[in-house]
Amino acid sequence: MPAVVFAPDRAVHRSHRKIGLVLGAGGVLGAAWMTGALVRLQERLPGPVAEVDLIVGTSAGSVLAAALRCHAPLAEITAWQRGNATGQLSESAVLAAQEGPLPPLPYPRPGSLPLARAALTLQVPPWVGASGWLPHGRGQHTALRSLISALHRRHHQHQVDQHHWVDGRTWIAAMNYDTGRRVLFGQPGAPPATLTDAVVASCSIPGWYTPAVIGGRRYVDGGVRSATSLGVLRGADVDEVYVLAPMASTEPDHPLRPDLRLERRLRQLITRALIRQAKLLRAEGKHVMIMTPGASDLAVMGANLMDGSRRQAVLEQSLRTSEGALARLGLQAPAA
Repeated sequence: MPAVVFAPDRAVHRSHRKIGLVLGAGGVLGAAWMTGALVRLQERLPGPVAEVDLIVGTSAGSVLAAALRCHAPLAEITAWQRGNATGQLSESAVLAAQEGPLPPLPYPRPGSLPLARAALTLQVPPWVGASGWLPHGRGQHTALRSLISALHRRHHQHQVDQHHWVDGRTWIAAMNYDTGRRVLFGQPGAPPATLTDAVVASCSIPGWYTPAVIGGRRYVDGGVRSATSLGVLRGADVDEVYVLAPMASTEPDHPLRPDLRLERRLRQLITRALIRQAKLLRAEGKHVMIMTPGASDLAVMGANLMDGSRRQAVLEQSLRTSEGALARLGLQAPAA
């Protein structure tokens, strides 16, 4: 069953609960899978998923977080995933279709020597430091910038000064590429950033995309630090947390292909870290529900989560499997 539930020691009264939504990293296909899961989750929540008390978005999850907070209907997000975007979003859909499943050749130099050196002195975790040795990416988030900018303009109906965007209810996770420190754009006290720049930073995979520059500092994919950033909710004022984690898997399978077996080992590591973070939140009395792709979802995804040719198939599979997973968990639709 592609979901895990951690219940608190004391139940929180339904009418007074505060809800947190965690949308994890997972590339193009992770976003497609989460879209299907969000559609089914919305059917079981007492109010609009876009209005939950706190959303934490990392990498692909940051794109969906921004779309939800810009009041893009789930039907529209689903249509975008299917390649049926209209109006202001159609341009970004065309640009996204032009992006291939592999990155452009990077520049032949390390992406961040300061970060690589920090790993040698144990100032950052080894995997974080290793990202500094990756070559300097050349990919440009043209389609992503177009998408988030279009959503933001439509939502506000006029030009606004996004440099002071801090809503306190939407945290976009990125990583300072020279120090390895996580930054949650949108959180009070975080560096000023436009919503578009924050999402681009959160999605800038080292070695694939050029790091995003915000306030003179370079930022890359928040998934380098954590595939979900679930741990940042320790101490947060939420009672229930719903986690969509495309890069984890609570339902392991055993593929024969060597590349898929390696990918599954990485998923095992991510899943263990995710479960540890969830247990810490449970110790605070929070109810945590984790949804991850099941075996049938993984079969459709393949090994390359950036392969846009599989986007629609992953979405349709998620719409089927997420409904069943939520039903088995006993999460029922609210009474009419």
